[in-house]
Amino acid sequence: MTTARRQLISLVDTPYYHCISRCVRRAFLCGEDKNTGRNFDHRRGWVEDKLLDLSQIFAIDVCAYAIMSNHTHLVLFIDEITAKSWSSIEVIERWHQLFKGTLLTQQYCRGEDIPEHLMTSLLETVDVYRKRLMDISWFMRLLNQGIAIKANQEDHCTGHFWEGRFKSQALLDEAALAACMAYVDLNPVRAKIAKTPETSTYTSVKTRVEKAKKGKQPQRLLPFVGNPRQAMPKGLPFELKDYLELIEMTGRCLREDKVGHIEENQPALLSRLNIKAENWLTLAKDFSKLFHGAVGHSDVLSDYCAHKGLKRRTNVSCCDKLLA
Repeated sequence: MTTARRQLISLVDTPYYHCISRCVRRAFLCGEDKNTGRNFDHRRGWVEDKLLDLSQIFAIDVCAYAIMSNHTHLVLFIDEITAKSWSSIEVIERWHQLFKGTLLTQQYCRGEDIPEHLMTSLLETVDVYRKRLMDISWFMRLLNQGIAIKANQEDHCTGHFWEGRFKSQALLDEAALAACMAYVDLNPVRAKIAKTPETSTYTSVKTRVEKAKKGKQPQRLLPFVGNPRQAMPKGLPFELKDYLELIEMTGRCLREDKVGHIEENQPALLSRLNIKAENWLTLAKDFSKLFHGAVGHSDVLSDYCAHKGLKRRTNVSCCDKLLA
């Protein structure tokens, strides 16, 4: 039985979530149709552009992404603090980039006077918009719907493009976050459509490498801000250099012509997360197969299940085995 999305999202436990969407038809929807020879790779560009554009409107940041021929992997960060700091006018203006809004919100944006008896209704509407702008379901709905419409227009057909629901996993701690990001960034390498992470198109790691060569980080991706500390700025709790080194080394181990192991002198990030090298390779290859719900060490997994009223910790044995 499927689980309601509101029962999976718990900002008390984590702002990080792994989301997967799959096409309902053949892989040529975003790749190459072997029957006709037509190539639809440009649709992967549609997804990438739409994804990064939406992240500038929503209070949701993109940590990692990989857009494959028939599915997408995203690691998203819900920025609740920023969403709550927006003024009413900023919330409405952001929402109007997506929808027309109401007559009342349009009047408010134009600077017209709002009667006292309508202000309560306006503020209630603003509250609804604010919650939607930090809601993964709304984010994924707009992302997938826009791509489906364009693809159906191109194919001169109607019907579903994506599966009805996207899969969502809570990433409860740093180890789960790093493992999932690596799994996402290395998707093309595992699928043997790219030889190295930095040459894998339509992935966050390629975007990060290109910017890193210029000494910068991508503006439309959640930045790496270093190891956890007091008064930590918004961003991923790792060093960019450590993460890219780990991804490069892991990618080499996953290649068919390379021996699958990581040297004893492990990368700094892997050592800090205290994950064994052999476990890391398993996580980087089979994250989605291994975990079918929230991911994290047993203590944070227990807290998450308690907050969500879940009786079973579905991944606890696998988490204990691979994340330590």
